[in-house]
Amino acid sequence: MMRRDISHYLQPRFLLIFLVAIILVFLAFPNFQREEDKAEEVHEITHRVFLDVDIGEQRIGRLVIGLYGQVVPKTVGEMGTGANGKELHYKGVPFHRIISGFVVQGGDIAHGDGKGAESIYGGTFPDENFKVIQGMDTVYAIEGGAGTYNGKPRKKVVIADSGEIPMSKWDEET
Repeated sequence: MMRRDISHYLQPRFLLIFLVAIILVFLAFPNFQREEDKAEEVHEITHRVFLDVDIGEQRIGRLVIGLYGQVVPKTVGEMGTGANGKELHYKGVPFHRIISGFVVQGGDIAHGDGKGAESIYGGTFPDENFKVIQGMDTVYAIEGGAGTYNGKPRKKVVIADSGEIPMSKWDEET
């Protein structure tokens, strides 16, 4: 008579290990959702600002940036006067970090090197979201004309002029 052994995979110890592994997988990836369940939020652009950019002494273009006032109220509120009473603006402020194909950073009005800028709220606040509406060609020109792999610009890149675009002129800018 032939003895029938319990399959190796049906032994209680193996089943327990398998069950624990399945639970760990579900705990590690709790945010599985179907695509139709994910509703993408659509936010309204409430303010537009411009940055005219020079490389060396040559004007290369204008960036137009849309700000989401309901989402990034502090960024929108940065226009005006700083905590020490000085007027805040980006005219003459350099782009201090330019890595081709990755990042273009600037806006440090205090030091010009990315060590930190002054906020009208005193100190700093976390980065917020915005969208470049017009001028990606200017971003690419910055990367191509001054970008490096270590981040230090090859040429001086500065914001020659900046300001808010009145809503009545939005159609003219795009």
